[in-house]
Amino acid sequence: MARKLSFDRVLFATVLLLVGLGLVMVYSASMVFAGGDTGINALFLRQSLAAGVGIVAMLVAMYVDYRMLAKPLVVYGSLVLVMILLASVLFTPSLNNTHRWFFIGGLSFQPSELAKLVVVLFLADQVGRKRDRLNTRAALLPCTVVTALMAVLVFLGGDLGSTVLLLVPAVAITFLAGLSLKLMAVSSMAVAPLLIGGALVAPYRLRRLLAFLNPEADPHGDGYQVLQSLIAVGSGGLTGLGPGNSLQKLHYLPSPHADFIFAIISEELGFIGATLIVMLFGVVLWRGVLAGLHAPDDFGRYLAWGFTSLIVVQALVHLSVVLGLLPTTGVPLPLVSHGGSALVTTMAACGVILNVSQHA
Repeated sequence: MARKLSFDRVLFATVLLLVGLGLVMVYSASMVFAGGDTGINALFLRQSLAAGVGIVAMLVAMYVDYRMLAKPLVVYGSLVLVMILLASVLFTPSLNNTHRWFFIGGLSFQPSELAKLVVVLFLADQVGRKRDRLNTRAALLPCTVVTALMAVLVFLGGDLGSTVLLLVPAVAITFLAGLSLKLMAVSSMAVAPLLIGGALVAPYRLRRLLAFLNPEADPHGDGYQVLQSLIAVGSGGLTGLGPGNSLQKLHYLPSPHADFIFAIISEELGFIGATLIVMLFGVVLWRGVLAGLHAPDDFGRYLAWGFTSLIVVQALVHLSVVLGLLPTTGVPLPLVSHGGSALVTTMAACGVILNVSQHA
């Protein structure tokens, strides 16, 4: 058994720095939503609570040996539980024409965030045990069926962005494990029409796609978000307008504290602040890849790489949407954007990566 080392302090500090910057920016971006006469910023308070829970989740994930996660009871028990939650949330009241959240008291929970973690866990277990026969039906069939079923359940809830993100670790893990390029090409050809059909089946998604291609054609309608986002990014210049001084958050840019928080970061902290955020996610990628490379077993390797790919690609998608390089998808910036369940689950995933790094 490999000698247990100290955790990766660089990755640990980077995660805490991103969470800290996120709290500051959520507070700033959500100031206009402070509650009534009390002036209490409920969004910031909920995010602070989630950050506290996330730190506990990350510490627990760091110090409970990651190999415990490979136990069949954990892998298949969590898989069944999440599928039940994803099916159950479809019967909850609709919010913005979607069924994504459970509401308990004043708090909400999004099971699709748990689904991302469980997909990585299941794939790391399957591929880790069957790497020598990865290109066979016996190895690929369970991976394909489980990933597809989870993706369908998430999609039925109306969350196309999370549906696509569920596929990211599947591609990353199987590719890095040695899946043949021929099988990858066949899989891509099979999945692409389904994703395109899913994007076109809802009229608002088609309008978003058209607005992405030419936002100036409808500046007050479907092109409004991306144009306002670009205005925010461009207004920041080199050093920004200063913390708290964003103008676009004053009901010009929709969801400035979540789906477009990077635009507010660029406006208030400028090119320097935006570059810092990109560099921090670059550090997450670097340290996550190293953790996987130095892992003592295949399960730990694919666990680290799966979670790293999930976090970094989600960040890349968020930045691309804000900069008008992708259609609006409603994908938050990991560890930074407002969203309690996303923050807690992402910090737990970081804890697992840190755990793997201790067993080099």
